[in-house]
Amino acid sequence: MSRRKALAVTLAAAGGMLGGRIAMAASPPVIGSADLRGGLNAGSEGLAPGVANDQGRKLASIIAKAAGSNQPVFLPPGTYNIANMNLPDGTRLHGVSGATRLVYGGGGHLFRADGARRIEMSNLVLDGAGRGLGENAAAIVHMRNVGDVIIDNCEILGSAKTGIQLERCGGRIDRCRIADAADYALLAIESNGLAITNNTVTDCGNGGILVHRWTKGPDGTLVSGNRITGTRATNGGTGQYGNAINIYRADNVQVTGNHIARSAFSAIRSNAGSNVQIAGNQCLASGETAIYSEFGFEGAIVNGNVVDGAANGISIVNFNEGGRLATVSGNVVRNLSLTAPYEQSDTFFGLGISVEADTAVSGNVIENAPRFGLLLGWGPYLRNVVVTGNVVRQAKTGCAVSVAEGAGSAVITNNLFAQVPGGGVIGYRWHDVASRELALEAAGFPQLTVMGNRVV
Repeated sequence: MSRRKALAVTLAAAGGMLGGRIAMAASPPVIGSADLRGGLNAGSEGLAPGVANDQGRKLASIIAKAAGSNQPVFLPPGTYNIANMNLPDGTRLHGVSGATRLVYGGGGHLFRADGARRIEMSNLVLDGAGRGLGENAAAIVHMRNVGDVIIDNCEILGSAKTGIQLERCGGRIDRCRIADAADYALLAIESNGLAITNNTVTDCGNGGILVHRWTKGPDGTLVSGNRITGTRATNGGTGQYGNAINIYRADNVQVTGNHIARSAFSAIRSNAGSNVQIAGNQCLASGETAIYSEFGFEGAIVNGNVVDGAANGISIVNFNEGGRLATVSGNVVRNLSLTAPYEQSDTFFGLGISVEADTAVSGNVIENAPRFGLLLGWGPYLRNVVVTGNVVRQAKTGCAVSVAEGAGSAVITNNLFAQVPGGGVIGYRWHDVASRELALEAAGFPQLTVMGNRVV
């Protein structure tokens, strides 16, 4: 045999072995992933899909058996009727994505845990079926005092109250789909190192993702990469409900890279949340103010967001209640409206960006604001505001600044105001015009520095 022929035979044999290995790798596994890790297969333990009766007790015994030895439980595909599950520490419950379905049978709650160190759930569909929850069950998944809650790639559907409620928990909620909750998609209260990332939230009755505290203090939750659509305000109100992302009393929270559309009120509303960072979000078709930092906060960074469609764009307000200290930079705000979900009293709508105290506003582009592109202060509530390098186009008035008695200092420099029939920079006393064009002459108001602006 020649060297060339011998080499060809050797290569053919090697190729056959490699092809066999590839074929073996491509073949579907004959056992569940939990089996490969030494876990329990719920089917082998006697839990069968498609059974009409409640199988909660059976599943609970399987989970307890596995948790005692830190083993996961694998649920094969199918529909399981489940109710009143109290999860022990060490629960690790896994299914097949989109195919393992646990339907709440009514009469209390679906999943609850209290005081555990770690609870994990993945690849499950949890269907509340619109059935009523018990008085002490706030959500389909309701957990208290759990050090690490891991809910990954799950669907939480049709809750008669909230989808997921966490109280004093850490961990992460990642890659989940939460839809058709009567109240909120996810409510996290007094969290500890929680991450809420890459989830899809649709058509929830009173809010999307809420990060709250009973008392104001450090929280540190990350809300990032979520897609939230169609948040309603079934309970009505003037902003208590209907917000896609809502921060309340929680400090040091980051809200970044979310895509938000059609919220009844705000896309992102931070109430009394200090050191909040709101960055890189898309906020489309908001019913009221798209991005809010309000009441009793110190420290807010609002940068690089897109706001397209809202009653107001970005509001950093309530200096009278201690709201102060912010930067607003690099945002695009456009297509504002004079209408909102409730009647106006002293509230302005049709604003691009409004700020009040100890705030720098720079490098923003505002277009199509039917009232003011920029609103600086309100009555006496104006202090230490710098507005520079912004572009305001197609606004009734480019920049309204409070010159009411007691109003403090503002620096308004090097901005461009185009197509502003009401003027570029105009002083206001509350609702009333109180000056001529300040971009030309502001000598009558020594607390203001107005220079280098262009009105075209």
